[in-house]
Amino acid sequence: MSERAQWDSSLSFIFAMIGAAVGLGNIWRFSYVLYSNGGGSFFIPYFIAIAIMGIPFLILEYGVGFSFKDSFSKIMRKINPKFEVIAWILVLFVFIVTIYYMVILSWDLVYLLSSFTFNWGTDTAAYFVQNVGGSSNLSNASFLLIPTTVGVLILWVILWFISHRDVDKGIGKVSKVLIPALFVIMGIIIVYALTLPGASIGINALLSPNWSMLWDVNIWLAAFAQIIFSLSMGQAIAVTYASYLPENSKLIDNVLIVVASNSGFEICTAFGVFSILGYMSATAGTPMVQLVTEGTGLVFVVFPMIFNIMGPIGRILAPLLFLAILFAGVTSALGFFEPMLSSTSAKLGWSRKRTATVLSIIGCAFSLLLTTGISSYLVGIIDSFVNEFGILILIGIQCIVFAWYYGIERFLPALNEASTFKVGKTWMFVIKYLLPLVLIVMWAIGIIQLFSSAKTFEIIVDLIIIAAVMVSAVVLTKIYPAGDN
Repeated sequence: MSERAQWDSSLSFIFAMIGAAVGLGNIWRFSYVLYSNGGGSFFIPYFIAIAIMGIPFLILEYGVGFSFKDSFSKIMRKINPKFEVIAWILVLFVFIVTIYYMVILSWDLVYLLSSFTFNWGTDTAAYFVQNVGGSSNLSNASFLLIPTTVGVLILWVILWFISHRDVDKGIGKVSKVLIPALFVIMGIIIVYALTLPGASIGINALLSPNWSMLWDVNIWLAAFAQIIFSLSMGQAIAVTYASYLPENSKLIDNVLIVVASNSGFEICTAFGVFSILGYMSATAGTPMVQLVTEGTGLVFVVFPMIFNIMGPIGRILAPLLFLAILFAGVTSALGFFEPMLSSTSAKLGWSRKRTATVLSIIGCAFSLLLTTGISSYLVGIIDSFVNEFGILILIGIQCIVFAWYYGIERFLPALNEASTFKVGKTWMFVIKYLLPLVLIVMWAIGIIQLFSSAKTFEIIVDLIIIAAVMVSAVVLTKIYPAGDN
């Protein structure tokens, strides 16, 4: 193996980390979560979640990656060889995220191309089901949705092309172009959206506070969940990216920049989204409650419907929105792909190019399985399970391993040495006690809700994922590491 790869500057790292954090969830998830969890009053648990979980855990991840300067699997192996299997379970779960994320990006690519001709027609829900995302009717699993299938192939080639290069020449350069472009595009959309007739209707609906909801534990769980998903916490992305940092990097300063950029982006985007929904409500007379939906329904059904009635400006906004989603998604996908790429390369002693090629072929093959007539149904099942069952509990386990077993105080010198802001006892208390408790409670509630409402087919898919991840993790752990005597 050659010496450890390195970012050419802290700026490359910051843009890559913002790219990994700012993704689809910031554009289509946050506004819905904010609206449905107390409106303006949701900002209280949201900012508390950032303060006691988002920032502290990212600081820990940066400290771990920077201190060890190795792949996630090797870091866990160095702490205790028995912990290596935990690392592989996590990076495999994150690799699964990459696999279905590429399918969602393919839907967006189809819509980006469709936005130039508006060939989604007037029945936007039917267009999504028949051409892009399919339905939950299992009999439709026998055929492929060709536009989505072709999109997946194109996007995996793009991901491979960027990832197989050195981190500063691939991810670094691409992030420094796409992230500023993403912020500019969304800025244009948001500013215009705020000038639309009826924008105030949407913003009032978004921000109207329901203070009584602050006593509901589910609101607080929603805030913590949003921060976990929004910042891509605990998925070995930050650990891997931080391991490429040069000496004397201002770790804590970088954390604050990334968190502020991520939150600023999703809050501003929520204003844009609800301004456009307010316009639709005022123009078509549709009640806001009927327009507000989460995720794919908002972007791929409601928004095309709104663009249809906007006239010429809709022809401009539609391509801009789907291009912004594509940019946000590609930079996030690069982040999801990197832990598996880094760990596999280090484990097998392969070059980065060879590892990226093999993993891209494997990932693309599995992504293609998710482009059948039940595409969106399968993606939804896998997304819920991987996040609520897999990644959430593994974040808690990382807190315990790094804070209790290895010793959290050992990271303090690296974290504080060059940083403007310092951490100490309060940060250590949060990581050792508060965060594991919150995460375990969230995991338990999530698992109960997940399996109490799951159908037989969904449980079968979940069990297949568990079996595949566990077997693969054990096999990868058993392989004798390259470079070891």
